[in-house]
Amino acid sequence: MPDSAVEFAPLSAETWPLFERLFGPGGVQGGCWCSFFRLSGPDYKAAGREGRKEHVRAEAQAGKPLGLLGIVDGEPLGWVAVSPRKDNPRLTRSRVMASDEPGAVWSVTCFYIHRRGRRRRLATALLRAAVDYAAEQGAESVEGYPVSDATRSAADLYHGTTGMFTGAGFEVVENRGPARALVRRCVPVAR
Repeated sequence: MPDSAVEFAPLSAETWPLFERLFGPGGVQGGCWCSFFRLSGPDYKAAGREGRKEHVRAEAQAGKPLGLLGIVDGEPLGWVAVSPRKDNPRLTRSRVMASDEPGAVWSVTCFYIHRRGRRRRLATALLRAAVDYAAEQGAESVEGYPVSDATRSAADLYHGTTGMFTGAGFEVVENRGPARALVRRCVPVAR
């Protein structure tokens, strides 16, 4: 799927219905609603599925940057979570995702591709759009926390793969164990 075939739209109050349609009634991954990194462990657990959904909806309505939808022919088929690192409190406590990079750092924390959008390079297109979006919003660098390119289960791929990130201009900062890495790309700030 070429990048031009995909429309990218930030999650907002206006695009919430598309996000909700993509994530379905369950909110993907046990009702995460892409809130796992945005809430502390106790807050995530206490919120439950509906509380997590309402948390993300409230942030979208408040205009916080959360990520981008990938829309093909009016149908939401993919999602990439990209937002300022500081808005993701779980990252600072993670051995795999911790970083001391100064400045306006944004993080790509996860992808979700609907089965109808898979094997069409939608995740790659979303990653490139996420970098552009972060730069437009003032990011100085964008980080990711991908899994190795070795055969992984579909459940592990929500972080993206190292090859996908390096193919989009990211550099491996550090391998974090045999299967994970911290990657980063410096971006020119849009003016």
